[in-house]
Amino acid sequence: MWKPSACILCECNCGIEILVGDDGRSFDKIRGDKLHPASAGYTCNKALRLDLHQNGDTGRITHPLRRRPDGTFEEIDWDTAISEIAARLGEVRDTFGGETIFYYGGGGQGNHLGGAYSPATLAAFGARYRSSALAQEKTGEFWVSARMLGNMTRADFEHCEVALFVGKNPYQSHGFPRARSVLKEIAKDPARSMIVIDPVRTETAELADFHLQVRPGTDLYLLTALAAVLVQENLIAADWLAEHADGLDAVTAVLRQVPVGDYCVIADVEETLVRAVATRIAAADSVAVFEDLGVQMNRDSTLVSYVEKLVWLLTGNFGKQGAQYVPSSLVPIGRDRGHAEGEGPRSPVAGARIISGLVPCNVIAEEILTDHPARYRAMLVESANPAHSLADSARMREALAALELVVVIDIAMTETARLADYVLPAPTQFEKFEATFFNFDFPRNIFHLRHPVVPAPEGVLPEPEIHARLVEATGALTEHDYAPLRAAAAAGRAEFAQAFLAVLADPAKRRLAPVLLYRTLGPTLPHDASAAAVLWMAAHECARKNPAGVEKAGYGSGLAAGERLFDAIVNGRHGVHITDDEHDVSWQRLHGDRINLAVPELLAAVAALGDRPVPRQDPDWPFVLSAGERRAFTANTIMRDPSWRRRDPDGRLRISVTDATRLGVTTGDRVRLTTRRGTADVSVDATDTMRSGHISLPNGLGLTVQERTGVAPNELTAAEDRDEWAGTPWHKHVPARLEPLGPEAG
Repeated sequence: MWKPSACILCECNCGIEILVGDDGRSFDKIRGDKLHPASAGYTCNKALRLDLHQNGDTGRITHPLRRRPDGTFEEIDWDTAISEIAARLGEVRDTFGGETIFYYGGGGQGNHLGGAYSPATLAAFGARYRSSALAQEKTGEFWVSARMLGNMTRADFEHCEVALFVGKNPYQSHGFPRARSVLKEIAKDPARSMIVIDPVRTETAELADFHLQVRPGTDLYLLTALAAVLVQENLIAADWLAEHADGLDAVTAVLRQVPVGDYCVIADVEETLVRAVATRIAAADSVAVFEDLGVQMNRDSTLVSYVEKLVWLLTGNFGKQGAQYVPSSLVPIGRDRGHAEGEGPRSPVAGARIISGLVPCNVIAEEILTDHPARYRAMLVESANPAHSLADSARMREALAALELVVVIDIAMTETARLADYVLPAPTQFEKFEATFFNFDFPRNIFHLRHPVVPAPEGVLPEPEIHARLVEATGALTEHDYAPLRAAAAAGRAEFAQAFLAVLADPAKRRLAPVLLYRTLGPTLPHDASAAAVLWMAAHECARKNPAGVEKAGYGSGLAAGERLFDAIVNGRHGVHITDDEHDVSWQRLHGDRINLAVPELLAAVAALGDRPVPRQDPDWPFVLSAGERRAFTANTIMRDPSWRRRDPDGRLRISVTDATRLGVTTGDRVRLTTRRGTADVSVDATDTMRSGHISLPNGLGLTVQERTGVAPNELTAAEDRDEWAGTPWHKHVPARLEPLGPEAG
């Protein structure tokens, strides 16, 4: 029987259909779901082998586990696990303060719905601080967007005249619907152009009209030169800027002083090419831009985000078809109101900037391994693997060992779970109701509540149930709290809304709202969709904030629109449109009605760029390692079965042919890769797609199920190598050296 679901390997979450085998568990075949409103049958090669996530050799766990004194684990029942964890978290709270309980995770590429219940658990124990993978990648851009526009932006590549990708290879990493098809459409159209800024000649760069093969780590110089050409050659949208933006004079004063030729030399990109790109951008009716991990996990990442946005703002590419837009949302991601109006919160020990509520990942170990009285004492990890995915894995393991308590909620015995005191098993993304909050489509935005495809094994609990039990174990919620709401829910949705709003008047109960919804509204939902209860509030909030878009999507107006939207989400197995916007609605979603071009501290740093020492290669570390590259068969670490990878199963180190010849190695030979943090022996892949001096390892390897496969990139990265503004890591710029190994080492 074919069942609809979605791919879970990147943020696009393309709709798929799964043919479940006669055994009720195997995935006999996977295909694109033609009824999915965004992907419409499209899928890439990666999704077609998701059976190996569900049924492969993954280290699956199906019973709660407790660590013994000797370090081994024993199975325990759920009542014991919940009561002991609640007691130990309560002890940490009572002894050191609830703010010393730290939360990490809450969802991966296809696993967010359970994480929506975690705020109730954190509130019940008084926890304040949290982080996730977003703080490894996107918070610098979030902070810049908050200062310039008060909101996040995305880009309309389907309709743009010019597509610009900065540190982004959407042919492999996707990032927008039907990515490969859209890229090919742009490449074939003589009226459209594609521009790629990347040190690697990626699959996307192969399709591009302009490839600026920048020297690794010098993107800021290149983008500043590009923005400066726009100003110096009077290519900016002056009338548009006068109508819509503030701070233009301050920005142009800085960019007029930029020595374009000198910066192009530093970036090792021909000045004539940079000027041609600036001319093409300025002449286009619409330009869509996507910056991604190639620059967001690199040197100067926050400044790069700032100048990248200047490029498309100076040319008027916002709020129109084919350009940048602000999407609607059910659950806002990437919005940072705390810093939009000034200085926001800081972490308790390192004093790191907390952006979008997230502590920078690179300071987590520092926040633990200290004598500071406010240090984190306990950690709750949900659907995440920080012992593998955060910089400097050895130091992260040391930090986890120093905590009073580590609790992991996950489906497999991950590298982090092996270090925990308790491991709580959850269903996979195909065994429960699930959703993803990366809902960025425009003008018609999509939300997909995925129904279970196969039953969960005995012994696991979905995350909403785990969080509800932990909250109840503290006594924060009891049947006394539930009974009136259950009675109201039985009477009808309108009665429930009235009763629930009365409960929310109590601030303490408001923080527990997800569990209240799950226990009271949840059992009344069709399809046994209790886990979707938290979406009821989200649907009403979406209808309140986007009344025109929700009405145009077919849900009517007023309070009834939120109910119709929620019902459509719960019943829409293939996904549904949540809003249908006009292109100019992005202006209404700004924080204020004008764009702020001049962010003083960032603009000052751009002005001072020429005073910095010119970047030079350290002779002791002659290579720059990109530790974690997206390739044809790499994804995030949820793909634990190594047989998933049909190509390059061991994750070879890519190196230029020039460097391979100089070292006396060729494809398949082994080398010793050394960084300031660690060493790994790895096979090489000599290729003409790499610049000399630049090497790369794939992401998603170095996992241990039966044995370790490939290199774990974060055994080689350093936590102190991080962005000065947002704390994001420099995973794409790791100083390294290589040593050929003799034949016996192979």
